[in-house]
Amino acid sequence: MPGGGAPLAPFLVASLKRAARLRCGEQLHALAAKSGLLAANAFVRNSVLAFYARLPPSLASARKLFDETPPPLRDAAAWNTLLAALARAGHLDRAQRVLEEMPRGHRDTVSYTTVVTALARAGHAGPAAAVFRCMLAEDVVPNEVTLAGVVTAFARHGAPAAVGVAHGFALRMGLDGFVIVATNLVHAYAGVSELHFARAVFDQMPDRNTITWNAMLNGYVKAGMMEKAAEVFWRIPKRDEVSWVTMIDGCIRAGLISDALKAYAHMVGEVGSNGNEALLVDLVKACAQYSAIAEGQQLHSIILKNGFDAHAFVQATLISFYGCCGLIGLAQMQFRLSDKSHIASWNALLAGLLRRGLMHEARQLFDDMTERDTISWSTLISGYVLNECSDMALQLFFTMLNAGFEPNEITLASALSAVAESGTLDQGRWIHDYIINRSIKVTDNLSAGLIDMYAKRGSISDAVQLFNHASDKFSSISPWNAMICSLAVHGYAHMSLDLFSQLQRTNIKPNSITFVGVLNACCHTGMVTEGKQHFESMTRQFGIQPTIKHYGCMVDLLGRAGYLEEAEQLVAIMPMKADKVIWGSILSAARAQGNVGLGERAAEELAKLDQTHGASKVALSNIYAYAGHWTNVSVVRKDLEDENLERQSGSSGIL
Repeated sequence: MPGGGAPLAPFLVASLKRAARLRCGEQLHALAAKSGLLAANAFVRNSVLAFYARLPPSLASARKLFDETPPPLRDAAAWNTLLAALARAGHLDRAQRVLEEMPRGHRDTVSYTTVVTALARAGHAGPAAAVFRCMLAEDVVPNEVTLAGVVTAFARHGAPAAVGVAHGFALRMGLDGFVIVATNLVHAYAGVSELHFARAVFDQMPDRNTITWNAMLNGYVKAGMMEKAAEVFWRIPKRDEVSWVTMIDGCIRAGLISDALKAYAHMVGEVGSNGNEALLVDLVKACAQYSAIAEGQQLHSIILKNGFDAHAFVQATLISFYGCCGLIGLAQMQFRLSDKSHIASWNALLAGLLRRGLMHEARQLFDDMTERDTISWSTLISGYVLNECSDMALQLFFTMLNAGFEPNEITLASALSAVAESGTLDQGRWIHDYIINRSIKVTDNLSAGLIDMYAKRGSISDAVQLFNHASDKFSSISPWNAMICSLAVHGYAHMSLDLFSQLQRTNIKPNSITFVGVLNACCHTGMVTEGKQHFESMTRQFGIQPTIKHYGCMVDLLGRAGYLEEAEQLVAIMPMKADKVIWGSILSAARAQGNVGLGERAAEELAKLDQTHGASKVALSNIYAYAGHWTNVSVVRKDLEDENLERQSGSSGIL
């Protein structure tokens, strides 16, 4: 209380500004009311209102005090105080209504700026732009904060034109020179992938703060332009933790794991921060992807020192890391130390066991789970498919459905793969109908799975029909590959090659798998010249390095066409050693052409790769027989008898 006749009003105003506890403010409110100053003094009344507005739990008290104030006594400061409180609390609809209720003479730059900025930050671009237009219509002059909010709002539209409009306003009003406006323009242009304009604004700024530099850096990182990002990063006068984390994130996205880890080490030294749990999890995931075991374990120790291992998602990431790196014992140890109430840890260990082919252990873990989710079921189903247990995968898939779980895209793709390998066409049709009836979005991955399933289950017409129906919606190569390869394998070589020509008229780029299908198609039709052209175009036109599968296709193509010498020369210049498939193709071609010398060399190479390869000796025996070399036939057949190689009996998938 003021003493010695000191004025009460200044005391109340100052005390309300300093008050931090609701009880204290309520006592000052009572004193103001009792003294009559609450009704008579606008400064005191607005100070009480500002106190309540400042504390989120007392927003209702602020609104009550405002409503009890007679309308003639509600000045612009009172209206703006209430607006700010509603905006801070996220009551944006109410804030807009209050703005509309304000007397026109009280609506000023602060009023509009408060609402525009709040709407823009919340992502409500349309309403923010509408409020801004009302502001201009009422001839209320925006300031740099208003324009910064408008730029943010227009950027949310995702259209460069909208950002350009906001930029035009800033230029016309002479507000583009403010750091806050220019920084938001850099961020907005980068957000709509107009990095040229973002850089132009950035370069023209006379003054930049760290936020500006980070905005430009973030734009380059999100666009994957890591060279430009590095150029900006190393020029930042005062790099903060955001700068480092942005750069590290960019390196991880670009697969530059070594650079990401080096940047992290520099960040710890320069900023003195180990980062947060999200950053460390991203780094550990990157280490898992590239099997950087030592680095991942160092990050694990940092996680332990900072207590981040208490978080469930961190525990699951560590289990996944050790599982991905093949250290299944450490993954199991980490699982034992983790919180078993979080299903993510169970799923991480399950994936690790399946990656190592430990099917029995994985199934035991799955059966021990007290709770399962779609990821649990999908992981085990995918594991069965990858480990060539398609029957078990299908059985588990239908058990999952009966248990009331909804499959996701991965589950359905795995189920289709299982049907393609060992299921029936009826099962495949049932899954297709399930996808349609449940209105599940048919992604490119699912389309590829359906095409592959229909083709392998003997209904190439259904595969073609599905492809033709959806081809204009495909955005990736996988469905094209499924159709091109299926047509080639089923003898529709010309259709396969025509489809490849059609692919080249789209914006989708072929990949390594595409050319396996194309070369197979050439092989089935004996199109040697075309096959050579496609093989050469892989590297020359598309930048795809041939794998052993592509070389195998070419060797088979040349051998079938009788170009044995050229086939052998291709094997000699291959950048990798030929496998049993390639030497088997050479041997088959030598047998067809009666080339004894080449057949002997191929059989010798096959023996080096697999001494028990009886088929090669049978083929060599036939070559000798066709050539009339009966002595050699006797020697080979004697070897077969001595090695006691048995011919495997045939089996049928029908009977």
